[in-house]
Amino acid sequence: MPDTLHQPIAPEPPGRSRAGRAVAVIGGGPAGLMAAETLIQGGVRVDLYDAMPSMGRKFLLAGVGGMNLTHSEPFERFVSRYGARAGTIKPLLERFSPDALRAWSHGLGIDTFVGSSGRVFPVGMKAAPLLRAWLHRLREAGVRFHVRHRWLGWDAGGALRFAAPQGETRVTADAVVLALGGGSWAKLGSDGAWAPLLAQRGIEVAPLVPSNCGFAVAGGWSAHLRSRFAGQPLKTVALRFTDAAGHAHERRGELMLSDSGIEGSLVYALSAPLRDTIAAQGSATVQLDLAPDKTLDRVVAEVAHPRGARSLASHLQSRAGIKGAKMALLHEVLPAAQLNDPIRLANAIKSLPLALAAPRPLDEAISSAGGVRFEMLDPRLMLRALPGVFCAGEMLDWEAPTGGYLLTACFASGRVAGQGALNYLDTY
Repeated sequence: MPDTLHQPIAPEPPGRSRAGRAVAVIGGGPAGLMAAETLIQGGVRVDLYDAMPSMGRKFLLAGVGGMNLTHSEPFERFVSRYGARAGTIKPLLERFSPDALRAWSHGLGIDTFVGSSGRVFPVGMKAAPLLRAWLHRLREAGVRFHVRHRWLGWDAGGALRFAAPQGETRVTADAVVLALGGGSWAKLGSDGAWAPLLAQRGIEVAPLVPSNCGFAVAGGWSAHLRSRFAGQPLKTVALRFTDAAGHAHERRGELMLSDSGIEGSLVYALSAPLRDTIAAQGSATVQLDLAPDKTLDRVVAEVAHPRGARSLASHLQSRAGIKGAKMALLHEVLPAAQLNDPIRLANAIKSLPLALAAPRPLDEAISSAGGVRFEMLDPRLMLRALPGVFCAGEMLDWEAPTGGYLLTACFASGRVAGQGALNYLDTY
């Protein structure tokens, strides 16, 4: 099959018109909305269905703390963030790059700016204005929206089945784009209920597992730490561990103590290898450096400095900058004998072991890994076993860290799936 992923939309063959052709897009997140926009611009009729009462609910939640739309780093480095799927995701991003995404946002009247970390945000930092402008443009272009329509698969005649407010509804379409999301945040619509519907049609779906998630520590925290320090950040720490394949990982940043373990940006960035190591070995032990700006020799000297009548907590705060949640963590993990041994305590400050037992449940994760295997798809993102059915977004088998990478690939895959559906209609 020709690699249409690197080709522009094919011109309509002589005598064939897209007028009157109908495409159903199922899923009202960024991938589905981008597919709908691409299709309506291509001259076909578009009906978009979503199970929720309104569009883009997870997209709006992602923007609550500041909508991180994409990232400004060089393209090849950007692509590398997709790990094992970098080679698969790259052609999608070549068709709709981070720069193209910024230009698209500007076309909606939403300017963007680059933050100090290189992340790209819309001016105002909110998702709602962008979504409102986008939905308005889609409605004006002719996209018809159908909310509270939960997809139930196909009937025996190939019609799409939906559970709707008026009862079960059947819909026929010339092509279908599925953009049903992953398995995290089910209350916002991404519940993974589509997976068995595709599996029944012979489509291989990798199990949905948590990504960009927190982890539970083995044995859990004490009641004291949970009640006093859950939700407290550990600022400027380094985390390192060796995965099941023997590869060493080390990152520096900020994490947070949770009721059951650890979470936060530093943990999310390493969630994929941590999750996979736990799956392979039953647990993963990480080492936390609570004073990454100081050498071990410096920490040893500071901790061993005579403290006189001062408490250990006061001494460590003044000499080593260890206080609050960091001090609580030392008390939680270390036996009293080690706390009272300056050399052993200093070594623990620089390399505190934490055994992680399991990732937090899928529904708590920011995103999910797993989904429709790319081997099931042609380069247009059409299911080889179901001609005319395309897949996009987080329901595909890929994952990426936070930082704009998730959204960018969802937008790009929606664009490619929409273009692929137009190609299909031109030759079908």
